[in-house]
Amino acid sequence: MSEDKKVKFAVIGCGHIGKRHATMVTRNEESELVGLVDTADKGNLDLEEFQGVPFFNSIDDLLAAGIDIDVVCICTPNGKHSDQAKKALAKGHHVVCEKPMGLSKDNCESVIYTALQNSKQVFCVMQNRYSPPSEWIKDVISKKLMGEIYMVQLNCYWNRDDRYYKAGGWKGTQELDGGTLFTQFSHFIDIMYWLFGDVKNIQGKFADFSHKDSTDFEDSGFVSFDFVNGGMGSLNYSTSVWNQNLESSMTIIGEKGSVKIGGQYMNEIEVCNIEDYEMPELAASNPANDYGSYKGSAANHHYIIENVVDSLKKRTAPTTNALEGLKVVEIIERIYEVRDAHFNKKN
Repeated sequence: MSEDKKVKFAVIGCGHIGKRHATMVTRNEESELVGLVDTADKGNLDLEEFQGVPFFNSIDDLLAAGIDIDVVCICTPNGKHSDQAKKALAKGHHVVCEKPMGLSKDNCESVIYTALQNSKQVFCVMQNRYSPPSEWIKDVISKKLMGEIYMVQLNCYWNRDDRYYKAGGWKGTQELDGGTLFTQFSHFIDIMYWLFGDVKNIQGKFADFSHKDSTDFEDSGFVSFDFVNGGMGSLNYSTSVWNQNLESSMTIIGEKGSVKIGGQYMNEIEVCNIEDYEMPELAASNPANDYGSYKGSAANHHYIIENVVDSLKKRTAPTTNALEGLKVVEIIERIYEVRDAHFNKKN
């Protein structure tokens, strides 16, 4: 793609995240928003900010309209991601896919196959990689400043109650949501995989404390595993925290030091105790996405759009490629195999 050409984006799904993608596209001087898609009536979607942008009620209508599109952003319910990504790729468009790329390894592999067949790229949205604490700890681990890694503990304790799970909505359904680890905590599993690699020997204990009437799946779990590269880890998570999010934290115990990255969104360095190392001053983290009654992960989507533009103009490589997106889904799928065995045993 030439340096002087604007990258033309269309956004599928005009909910909170879709509108954030659209806004970041319009704010990027090298990109242009050329289409919006949602199954809802346009008048009910609060799209005044995007006056003049063509609107469609299905991805099929968009792709049949003959609009010049470089990139399609998939911001729909989880269960629709893989099929919509394949449609866009088959029509010759690059894809930006919100997490997860699919709800199974097979879904993700079919997306990657379609991308390869059409010589197009798939960018997976894992915006927490851009937070200053994440970039810092990636540098520390890459340089082996902590020596051998002994233990990693990931704690994700959030609030998701009836303010979030609306009756008749897609959130909480097995078909379109897929589970707590897909929708709430895949960003943090991605960071763990990005830092320490794949896992094996997964064991777990799971419960559904407060969502029996609002979701099709568990809301809490204790999961333990070994890292393929050495060391052991655990993931402890819940969406049953009362009223507001409690924390998303990672504690790392290594041969030459200990680190804890905490806060509600893994956005604060709480402990840095590494041999012969002085902690640098980090840039401030962006605030969490604020959806009124609940909050999500860091508002880093402008970095995603910048990375897509820079990658297509051959200045850099994708921050999260399709194989990494697949790997996070595959890890969650393996955890959920343990979960399903756990509940079947109880029943």
